Amino acid sequence: MSRPMLVVFLLLLLIITSQFEWRQQLVSDIDANDSPKQQQQQQQLSKREEGVKEKIILSQEKNIEKLNEMVRSLREELQRCRSRNDNGTEQHE
Repeated sequence: MSRPMLVVFLLLLLIITSQFEWRQQLVSDIDANDSPKQQQQQQQLSKREEGVKEKIILSQEKNIEKLNEMVRSLREELQRCRSRNDNGTEQHE
C-alpha cells in the first residue's frame, strides 16, 4: 500500500470514528436535556398517584365508619329483640 493511500485510509478512519463520538455526545446531551423533563413528569405522576391513594383511603375510612355504625345499630336491634324475647318467654311461663 502506498503512503498516500495509507494516509487517506487513516483520515477516513479518523473521520468515521470521530462522527461516532459526536453522535454519542449528542445523544447523551439530548438525554441530559430530557432528563429534567422526565423527572418533572415523574414527580407529577407521583403526586397524582398520592392524591388518588389519599382519596381511596378517605373513602375506605368513610365506608368503615358507616359499617361500624350499621354494626352498632344491628347490635342494638338484636339486644332489643333479645329483651323482648326474654319478656315474652317470662310471660308464657
